[in-house]
Amino acid sequence: MKTNNLIFAFVIGIALAAGFWAAMNLRYSSMQATTATVLPAAVELPAFSLVDHHAQMIGNNVFVGQWDLVFFGFTHCPDICPLTMQVLSAAMGQLAASGQSPLPRIVLVSVDPERDTPEKMAQYVDAFGSGNLGITGNLEELRKLTSGLGIYFAKQEGGEENYSVDHSAAVIVIDPNGKFHSLFSAPHVIENFVHDLPLLVKS
Repeated sequence: MKTNNLIFAFVIGIALAAGFWAAMNLRYSSMQATTATVLPAAVELPAFSLVDHHAQMIGNNVFVGQWDLVFFGFTHCPDICPLTMQVLSAAMGQLAASGQSPLPRIVLVSVDPERDTPEKMAQYVDAFGSGNLGITGNLEELRKLTSGLGIYFAKQEGGEENYSVDHSAAVIVIDPNGKFHSLFSAPHVIENFVHDLPLLVKS
């Protein structure tokens, strides 16, 4: 009888330990970014000279002072760009409702500067909420920024106005020091940003 009690106590002890271990793992995993890829060390951005959607000249310092979610796209994009902007906008809305502070800023950098004037960028980014930033400029300066972030883009053949631009779909996270901190790879889901961004900001 005593042996059976010892075995029972041992089994219960193992079960409790396993439960505690599982709970700790669940708590630890909930405190870690699940989809964002965090760089081992934040990376300085290359120097560039572009234009914001207010037609003001900007450089690296435009990314200093706040967390930024930077997406490279274009206003004529039929699917990926508006969908990604909508996901980011919805995620910011949910984070704002939950009391998250600070909220990252949404930044769209055009990979189609031939058609994307500051005026068009202003209309586009404003359609996804207030406080967003649009960036455009000449190709040479744009490539300085994209090359430093590992972003690919290429204009496709088409008519004079009827063409598309292939581009990377990653969302780049830039920290308040203006450095490349982490990234979200496509496909983009609202819940991924809502879960990971508060953790990245705290880090």
